[in-house]
Amino acid sequence: MFRINDNFCKLAESYLFSEVARRINAFKQSHPDADVIRMGIGDVTLPLCGAAVKAMHEAVEEEAGGATFHGYGPEQGYPFLREAIAENDYRQRGIEISADEIFVSDGAKSDTGNIGDILAMSNKVAVTDPVYPVYVDTNVMGGRAGEFGQDGCWNGVIYLPVTAVNGFVPQLPAQVPDVIYLCYPNNPTGSTITKDELQSWVDYALKVGAVIIYDAAYEAYISEDNVPHTIYECKGAKGCAIELRSFSKNAGFTGTRLGFAVVPMDLKCKGVSLNSLWARRHGTKFNGVPYIIQRAGEAVYTEEGQTQTKAQVAYYMNNAKVIYDGLKEAGYTVSGGVNAPYIWLKTPDKMSSWEFFDYLLDKANVVGTPGSGFGPSGEGYFRLTSFGSYENTVRAMERIRAL
Repeated sequence: MFRINDNFCKLAESYLFSEVARRINAFKQSHPDADVIRMGIGDVTLPLCGAAVKAMHEAVEEEAGGATFHGYGPEQGYPFLREAIAENDYRQRGIEISADEIFVSDGAKSDTGNIGDILAMSNKVAVTDPVYPVYVDTNVMGGRAGEFGQDGCWNGVIYLPVTAVNGFVPQLPAQVPDVIYLCYPNNPTGSTITKDELQSWVDYALKVGAVIIYDAAYEAYISEDNVPHTIYECKGAKGCAIELRSFSKNAGFTGTRLGFAVVPMDLKCKGVSLNSLWARRHGTKFNGVPYIIQRAGEAVYTEEGQTQTKAQVAYYMNNAKVIYDGLKEAGYTVSGGVNAPYIWLKTPDKMSSWEFFDYLLDKANVVGTPGSGFGPSGEGYFRLTSFGSYENTVRAMERIRAL
């Protein structure tokens, strides 16, 4: 008889955001006239920028002609997009990343989960806590997490608390990991680390022989000078780090799906190139992102595209300021919202994060995300996103202040 991957059975029955959706739907059924404002899931609301839409229309027209039709493309991504990424995201910052080190994908979430395919099951994994659930869940699926304990932790995972006590900056662990997941600007806390702080992690990884999986999905939201836009700003990072990027939050591609991973040629394990391994995995399991979407991605890097996407980022960051200021005025303890579209607040009156979720939904008809869904150190905290409309953001803060 066939067998299943028993590791999947260790996971909770529903993904965090599936549970959020379930509770909203139940509330809507019992309160059909309620005007619910959703500030939980990090989905953008502004339409795609004009430059990307124009590029897609032109690409569709190409697909309608025999001489210009595109079928299967290169799995790693079309050269025009990979070169645009290398030039704009790296070379213009003085960092030499070649197109051969860039792998275009359908989003950073997919790459986050799939990167484990080229890593041994025996690797010891370290994650910040709280953390984007995909980092942990995919390692549970891969058999690296061990067993789930009553303390809310997996006994095979090294947790790196990021709390108000340490300024939301992870400290180097006592137990040595093999794989380290870092996300900055951070989801869910909205915090950042300085270049020097990130350099200490690169130095540590090189010293102990670990690989860093660096999620830079929110790089476009950085506003402060001493916050690194890429881990490759750090000396030696190409020898220990894989960087994941997304077009979802910087250019609104949540529905059109586009991202990329950078796997440097210098990154090796006992002489074996991780770039070669990832290229083999990519070519075997992935047929590439549609030509139409890649042309839209290329357009994001044009002068017109950069102007339009920066305006969108500024719109969301203005929302973040409205949320931050509104919560402060209402007496909440708040962080984030400066270099990231996430605001992290302490729940009032010692409420659990799910209790506060239900309270906010019932009393203000506002939805956020319970901090405990991001890990044990997230208990007692709550995340709000700034991706809604300005009008809804203002209305949500008015409701919360009125509680």
